[in-house]
Amino acid sequence: MPDCIFCKIIEGKLPAQKVYENKDLVAFLDIHPINPGHTLIVPKEHCRNLLDMPERLIEKTFVAAKKIAEAVQKGTNAEGINVGMNNEPASGQVVFHAHIHIIPRYNNDGLKLWPGKPYQDGQAREIQKRILAELPKEIFC
Repeated sequence: MPDCIFCKIIEGKLPAQKVYENKDLVAFLDIHPINPGHTLIVPKEHCRNLLDMPERLIEKTFVAAKKIAEAVQKGTNAEGINVGMNNEPASGQVVFHAHIHIIPRYNNDGLKLWPGKPYQDGQAREIQKRILAELPKEIFC
């Protein structure tokens, strides 16, 4: 994708502070980190987000995420780690090339978790039915 900033990093056209690279993935420090050490894991194959990624690439990316998260936590002396992926604008995705955020966390770092909201009467059961209706049958095999 000619205008994709992550594709440009992968191609070496833009600089990045890389912490990991193999034939399928690259991981580098976010240029606007939530906390120092905030790392992005990006598949080299251009995919819009998780919903567009082939399963073989999802597996490779998330296996790498575990290893990179351990290194980020140890290397930054973080007290915790958030692993996240935004998919589509409503979730906060701003770069439309799949990527996982590894965010070092500290007690009292000022970040808040999103608030939970209780279901209304019968709403959870209805949502459950709608989700189950959309799941492919082979997922349970």
